[in-house]
Amino acid sequence: MREQADGGPLVGRSGEPAAPPPLVTDGDDRSPGRGGPLGPRLRDYHAAFNAARTAMALVDRDGRLLAANPALGSLLGADPDRLADRRAADLVGLGGDERVRDAYHDVLRGGRDRLRCTCRLKHPGGQALWAEVTLDALRQEGTGEAAAPAGAALLSVEDVSEQRELAARLRHLQMHDPVTRLPNRALFFERLGAALRSPGHARVGICYLDLDGFKAVNDTLGHAIGDRLLFAVAGRLLACVAEGGHLVARLGGDEFALLVEESDGTEQTTALADAVLAALQRPFDLEGHRLAVSASIGVVERPAAGTSPTGLMQAADTTLYWAKADGKARWALFDPERNAHRMTRQALSSTLRQAVERGEFRLEYQPLVALDGGALRGVEALVRWDHPQFGMLAPNRFIGLAEENGAIVQLGRWVLAESCRRARVWQKDHPDEPISVSVNVAVRQVWDSDLVADVAGILDDTGLPPELLQLELTESAVMGSAGRPLQALHALHEMGVRIAIDDFGTGYSNLAYLSRLPVAALKLDGSFVRGFRDPEHPNPADETIVVALVELAHRLGLTVTAECVESAEQAERLRRIGCDTGQGWFYSRPVAPERIAEMLGTPAHSG
Repeated sequence: MREQADGGPLVGRSGEPAAPPPLVTDGDDRSPGRGGPLGPRLRDYHAAFNAARTAMALVDRDGRLLAANPALGSLLGADPDRLADRRAADLVGLGGDERVRDAYHDVLRGGRDRLRCTCRLKHPGGQALWAEVTLDALRQEGTGEAAAPAGAALLSVEDVSEQRELAARLRHLQMHDPVTRLPNRALFFERLGAALRSPGHARVGICYLDLDGFKAVNDTLGHAIGDRLLFAVAGRLLACVAEGGHLVARLGGDEFALLVEESDGTEQTTALADAVLAALQRPFDLEGHRLAVSASIGVVERPAAGTSPTGLMQAADTTLYWAKADGKARWALFDPERNAHRMTRQALSSTLRQAVERGEFRLEYQPLVALDGGALRGVEALVRWDHPQFGMLAPNRFIGLAEENGAIVQLGRWVLAESCRRARVWQKDHPDEPISVSVNVAVRQVWDSDLVADVAGILDDTGLPPELLQLELTESAVMGSAGRPLQALHALHEMGVRIAIDDFGTGYSNLAYLSRLPVAALKLDGSFVRGFRDPEHPNPADETIVVALVELAHRLGLTVTAECVESAEQAERLRRIGCDTGQGWFYSRPVAPERIAEMLGTPAHSG
């Protein structure tokens, strides 16, 4: 063993503090710190021991100091000679933690070679310091005067307060947002995870908020004002939680989260959300700008057991979306039933395209019946999804989703092809009683695909005459047509395909524009027909409107179909008014194509 050239700690070849030379016990020499003369070998040891910069002490098997060097005395603020016979565990705090205490005694008993740990020491002057404590068992080498005392160990203590303070400052920088000085996403999730694991936290709550219109502030006034606004918002959020001591964090952008680690229940979390909304309603005066902002808040409160940070934040994100969708400047509380509906929508939306490829869709057909005579004039194709998990789904469960994600183009093309193929079969089987097939078309099919080419190709493949195909578009879609959609309607009309306006009377009702569209038929919305249900108390306004619409349509050369006919009385009144065809449960519910084949040639007035 030798002292480093720079006067550093005594080290062995491994770089760790090395054991001092074996103690000499002959003659009158006694161990350092015990007093009395020292032999030459012990004096060499004692000189190196005292010169070391590392605070060290020799400890006997009972844990008492045999000797302490000046560096240890300086660290502890005590005379090193007065440290002899003191218990090492008491001096450097090795007795507080049970695991450390057990390892410490294992070293003294020879059960292990080393203990290394970090302890918090208190200097007699009052200041606290952090120290890295190492206890190395000294091997029993040789016998007689060269042997070390049995069970002796070398205690080394290094002050690491500065390193820990630097590490703490770095961690603070890593775990806090530089703009608002709030805890950041990393620290928030660390605290959230700890709260969910803590046995003392029965319930946990989160308010997850997003500023409404913050992007406009950044875009118009610049990021400097935007940052000032974020800092001001952070101050108000801290004021909201001052009494409860809850955590406020900035998760990024204009998103903040408030964590209620020991929630008393939903009422406490929603009350906090109300306080935040109220605090943010007051305008912010920043550098001559008076800014008004609001927030949308997602609120989640639930038992901590069985909850993960990811699951909790997913629920919070969902409720934040609900708050924005419901009008902003409000909070929304997580609702498992509403969330289940949302999850079902997502599941359906994500599998729509594959469902078309797997052939999971079915078509049913609802008859269009002549009000004068009851003959079958046509059918409307209605698509159903035979879902492997959710069963048979009606169009209102998935058509909107298909329009949102673009799958309506692929699905619509399949419905069109299958409807034309089936209509061609009916035509060949009943050439003297041709019926038309009506197919609903979404505006997105016109924009996102070449509908004209699709229709032409399908008619050519199936051999169905164009006049037996009727395409139905909603009134709002047709009336707002311009450019490509309008060109497509004219091209289809020139091809011989009939165009019908569905749900007429609920959209724009631009009657002047109607005369310039290549439309062949109107389908009156069922809301008008439902007004005819009670023959004893009819709604005069409904009948007046229907009479006017039917008369206008006929003067324009259009046929009129009444939807939602459910009784003989409704059918008779509509016949007297002049409607051409009716559609509804009075005649038939949507049925399989085989049932339509049976109806052909038979008046369909009894359902």
